[in-house]
Amino acid sequence: MNQNPQIPAFDDGYHYRVMRRAIELLDASQETLSLEDIAAQMGLSAAHFQRVFSRWVGVSPKRYQQYLQLGQAKEMLRNNATTLQAAHEVGLSGTGRLHDMFLRWEAMSPGTYARQAAGLVIYWGWFDSPFGQALVMGTDKGICGLALTAEMGQETAMQDLMSRWPKARFVEEPDRLRPWVQRAFAAQESASEKAPLYLIGAPFQIKVWEALLQVPQGQVTTYSDIASHIGHPKAVRAVGTAVGRNPVSWLVPCHRVLRKSGALGGYHWGLPVKRAMLAFEAARTEQ
Repeated sequence: MNQNPQIPAFDDGYHYRVMRRAIELLDASQETLSLEDIAAQMGLSAAHFQRVFSRWVGVSPKRYQQYLQLGQAKEMLRNNATTLQAAHEVGLSGTGRLHDMFLRWEAMSPGTYARQAAGLVIYWGWFDSPFGQALVMGTDKGICGLALTAEMGQETAMQDLMSRWPKARFVEEPDRLRPWVQRAFAAQESASEKAPLYLIGAPFQIKVWEALLQVPQGQVTTYSDIASHIGHPKAVRAVGTAVGRNPVSWLVPCHRVLRKSGALGGYHWGLPVKRAMLAFEAARTEQ
């Protein structure tokens, strides 16, 4: 039983599955649906659906729909977009507002990365998250991989992460990772210990991922903004590739990057997951 209503309960991924089906329904609808209509199509009573929905996202289904409407991404870009330079100037260097209280990070040396992580031991395990099942990987220093399987499945997610560090030794040991995972998904700002993050990538990728960590919760940025921030304003395509290669979903918030037009663009772990993340964060920021 989850004793804190501010922390979503996701013991079996049930909440995310209900949310995903609701999001798909709302995406296909040309008008705002009533609570009764949505609940009936989810196969739940209105009261039950309202409880599940509100516990997961913290706001009513009607309020949540506002964040899934066609123009919401563009509205976020107009009104809530962060300029990374401004974020840096107000003290968000290194981590975003969501993460600076319970996440610390460091990066692997370029030499070790060039050796394809040879000699590195990476522990892994399966965990439930607010966005479905997650495959989490980590070293002795911190979380290095977090894949969401709702769209791609377990086998593909495993192959995806393992292929990034082909010479590492992989050991299934979820208990070693569990405290970090719990802090990463459910930590409050009062958490006394921080979940460590260990970024494993090429130097250019690390620079892009560091920039992503400076985008606050409930705000978005663009590929060109990131390119300018890291000192390569013409490298928009390369930035897009690095964003897509981010191995740590959610914690390194690549889901907060939109196209200049306000379109969501793609998402490595599945576009429905990106929509759920953005709506989840936007709704919580407005509480």
